[in-house]
Amino acid sequence: MKLRIGKSALMGRRGFLRGVAAFAAAPMIVPGRVLGRDGGVAPSNRIVMGAIGIGRRGISDLKWMLPEPDVQFVAICDVWKEHRDRAKKTVDEHYGNGDCAAYRDFRDLLAARADIEALLIVTGDRWHALASVMAMRAGKDVYCEKPGCLAIADGREVAETARRFGRVFQTGAQRLSEPNFIVCNELRRLGRLGEVKKVRAHIVPYFKVTMARDWLPAEPEPPRDEVDWDMWLGPVAWRPYNKKYLLGAWQDRYDFYSSSIGGWGSHTFTQCQMALGLSNTSPVSYTYVPNEYGHGMVMRFANGVEMVLQQDGWNGTCGVRYEGSKGWVACADGYSRPEVSHPSLLADYNKILQDYAARTGRPFSHVRDFLNCVRSRRQPIANADVMFHSMSTVHAGNITMWLKKNLTYDPAKMEFVNDAVANRMRSRTMRAPWQI
Repeated sequence: MKLRIGKSALMGRRGFLRGVAAFAAAPMIVPGRVLGRDGGVAPSNRIVMGAIGIGRRGISDLKWMLPEPDVQFVAICDVWKEHRDRAKKTVDEHYGNGDCAAYRDFRDLLAARADIEALLIVTGDRWHALASVMAMRAGKDVYCEKPGCLAIADGREVAETARRFGRVFQTGAQRLSEPNFIVCNELRRLGRLGEVKKVRAHIVPYFKVTMARDWLPAEPEPPRDEVDWDMWLGPVAWRPYNKKYLLGAWQDRYDFYSSSIGGWGSHTFTQCQMALGLSNTSPVSYTYVPNEYGHGMVMRFANGVEMVLQQDGWNGTCGVRYEGSKGWVACADGYSRPEVSHPSLLADYNKILQDYAARTGRPFSHVRDFLNCVRSRRQPIANADVMFHSMSTVHAGNITMWLKKNLTYDPAKMEFVNDAVANRMRSRTMRAPWQI
């Protein structure tokens, strides 16, 4: 049997071939950055990334990463369609195409996208540890916003997973990479402040450490494709839908938040512990203070250095202050330069930064540090162990306030000394099927 090709079909085929030949002969105009010229990075050399959780903070982080020349975002995921659509539009407009894939369930993203090397995770706090663990088990490197966990046990699992699977993990304690805060830490390290026996860490001045344990009134649940409420809740106890949660009312509620201590302590404790050379441990004693915020709590490290929690004392957020026998330094967001006991401490401000960069090889960009480490396999400055120990400090402080008594903690054993009740509070119950 012969295959008969009609004249019109043959002419169509010939026309198609002529068109291909003409296209091949014509000069192609491709932007140099796409081919790796003009300062661009060739597609084959880019870090292929996805993003999970693209709300207000998530879209900010996404826009922070997109301009990096060696990054290519190919997929985004969010349980809220409004966020998915906005994030996809942001990525597509940046690359000038419509290629970014959108997912509602991040498990689908993990299963379908073997090409993705690293993930930006900016879900709600309740999801940070679990999503990070699942991503690293799937072979992805992770940049996850703070706080890295809502319980000591979860933070430990993040650190152990990163180590077990050889993954790069960076928590969003970006002040470790910002010049002003770096100079503060370097002044302590260089001995310019003398012997530092006390540091002060800023905590949130408006949320309580106790947090609300009730839930908002039930509202009609939207279609799953519009808002996947079950997925939004994730590992926490079931709560009826209320749109106010989506708009930020999850903060200051035990189910979803790390309290006034963790809200900023996930930044400032990390900063203080890094400055003191104690980023691989946590304080051993915690004093209860009779107020609703943790203001004035003293946390003492094994070497005797005290970290005092304060709601005020800075003209900006997330402040730290280091007090030594020769002087003090303080800094917070928005400072043009750190505040110091004497101007001479900052006389060589630029040299301090240059020497730091030469000594550590770290950039003055938290995102850039992460991306460099994805390539080199070096651990980032705010790696999983740094996150775990600083968040252990946060949660030990919370438990002290909840139990209304002083506590002693053993960082090596990762447990409270002679206190069974406190030790049971090192973990939170996770709703099935969301167990680590």
